[in-house]
Amino acid sequence: MFLKIANLSLLVLFPIAWAAPLLKAGLLPFFSLSEISVLTGIQTLWGKDVFLALVVTFFALVAPFLKTVGLALIQFRLASPRLLPAITVMGKLAMADIFLIALYIVLAKGVGVGRVETGWGLYLFTACVIASLAISFASARK
Repeated sequence: MFLKIANLSLLVLFPIAWAAPLLKAGLLPFFSLSEISVLTGIQTLWGKDVFLALVVTFFALVAPFLKTVGLALIQFRLASPRLLPAITVMGKLAMADIFLIALYIVLAKGVGVGRVETGWGLYLFTACVIASLAISFASARK
């Protein structure tokens, strides 16, 4: 029962994490920093590079949400447990997004042109993805 509740809670927590500030960035140290979330990042990408926006949308929004919904369907016996391998792959795809965000932060800090600070949304989004992986792993072991 715990796994079902934890998985269903991700359906609420993922959208919060998408809107939460992942990082704060600015060009000069004396000016205020702009907050960047998954949604604002994707919105900006749509104007610059549609293909990249589609890829990021899939990894950041679609893959984790489909995985969570698919796992809920299996947990409530509305779908076959044979879908678990595909659901596990969807969870691993979502981890690629966190890797890219971490890479951007390291690159921005390494260049030293501006200022980048991590936001609480990065931790929430990371926790959601890791919790989702743990829930699917625990569900597969049952």
